[in-house]
Amino acid sequence: MRTQRQVVDYSLRKRALLRELLAGRVGTYDLCDASPYLKNAARFHGESTDQRCPICRSENLTHVHYIYGDELKQSAGQARTVTELSVLAMTLREFQVFVVEVCLGCDWNHLVEQYLLGRDGLTGGESEQETPGGVAAASGAGARRRREAQR
Repeated sequence: MRTQRQVVDYSLRKRALLRELLAGRVGTYDLCDASPYLKNAARFHGESTDQRCPICRSENLTHVHYIYGDELKQSAGQARTVTELSVLAMTLREFQVFVVEVCLGCDWNHLVEQYLLGRDGLTGGESEQETPGGVAAASGAGARRRREAQR
């Protein structure tokens, strides 16, 4: 998505958990504890992936996107599909998305990443336009912001 920014990736934490499982310091019951609400969200709002579950290796993982933000009001904390996220990104100023991977077979779940979405991400990228000479020229709003920042 064009407005995605401030991405935090949790893949190192996932690898550390899997290493602890293989070493025997953590049991599968500690890692495979998806709640019924998370599993239902994965069934109805999840995005199927081609990645196999790292625990049972028999099911593909499903990504669930949870949204949080001040502008969302009652919708905060709900799971949304990717198409709904792109619509919300154009209508709301800013909200946070948490992506959780879930295995519907063994109940494995892990936070994959988090990032910000919203219209506020468009102001930096669309404020400059290319001129015929190849030099970036600032539009009216971008130039005004730069002048205020220089003061």
